[in-house]
Amino acid sequence: MSRIGNKPIEIPSGVKVNLDGQLIKVEGPKGRLERVCHDRVEIKLEADQVLVSPCAGESNTALQGLTRSLVANMVKGVTEGFNKVLEISGVGYRAELKGKVLNLSLGFSHPVDYPLPEGISAEYDAKANRITLSGIDKELVGATAAKIRSFRKPEPYKGKGIRYADERILRKAGKTGAK
Repeated sequence: MSRIGNKPIEIPSGVKVNLDGQLIKVEGPKGRLERVCHDRVEIKLEADQVLVSPCAGESNTALQGLTRSLVANMVKGVTEGFNKVLEISGVGYRAELKGKVLNLSLGFSHPVDYPLPEGISAEYDAKANRITLSGIDKELVGATAAKIRSFRKPEPYKGKGIRYADERILRKAGKTGAK
């Protein structure tokens, strides 16, 4: 029995949900998202709720919970949106935003230019050396943040690199002098 999958998804005012077979379209004040859901899951639209249940004869509640979470994230995305904050630490490490291109100086012999995907916006705070990514698609915001982090992952000795704001880096002791 899926506890998450059985919960109904409340549709807030100002959000329209359309169901066309397994294609679900969610439109709200921040934008529009659509997704094709798995055919072993049945989605019902009732008044101001979306209900997700496994198809008749199916007992796969994992797909039910996954689909329910994906649809709930779509509804939350078009109403509130999602944010990811990245912190840059290291001497000389910085970023610059030029239109839709993020220019990163990360200690390489060349700057790293990363064009932001469609639907993602970024803000850079030079004082705190933070990049804030925002968008309506949770999956795309997370993938973009992971890609930017992959350019220079935080290393365990000094903690230099790009890390998530809520990430904790386990530090290692460096080499000790031989006696």
